[in-house]
Amino acid sequence: MARMHSRKKGKAGSKKPNVKVAPEWVKLSSKEIEDLIVKLSKEGNNTAKIGLLLRDQHAVPDVKLICKKTITQILKEKGITKNIPEDMLNLITKAVKVRRHLEDNTKDVRNKVALNKVESKIRRLAKYYVRNSYLPKDWKYNGKTAALLIK
Repeated sequence: MARMHSRKKGKAGSKKPNVKVAPEWVKLSSKEIEDLIVKLSKEGNNTAKIGLLLRDQHAVPDVKLICKKTITQILKEKGITKNIPEDMLNLITKAVKVRRHLEDNTKDVRNKVALNKVESKIRRLAKYYVRNSYLPKDWKYNGKTAALLIK
């Protein structure tokens, strides 16, 4: 009988190198990168997609090393941020899709449980964002009207 090797517990995949200074080979200046971030955001890309485009198409390995600010901070300075943080918006989008699925498939118990889990994450994240003033104090998640938050 073949013996199975045990895997190390923890995160799989690669890790970002622990570098504190910007690489010399980056050709774009801090101002050019900020302008590019604004342009990409106006084209409808979210912050994660902007980071990927900068890395893959413009050879910018890490915006924070070069600009000393994150993509979200740059967009906030330029006044381009959304009312709801991006991670919360992604969870709300997921909940809306599952809710629509459950309208047609009422006996899908697995997705009923999944909807409860997603909405629980939304409520926990909302508590954090309200506590840290990213969302207004009276902000509440309502599953029935969540589709209105998504454009």
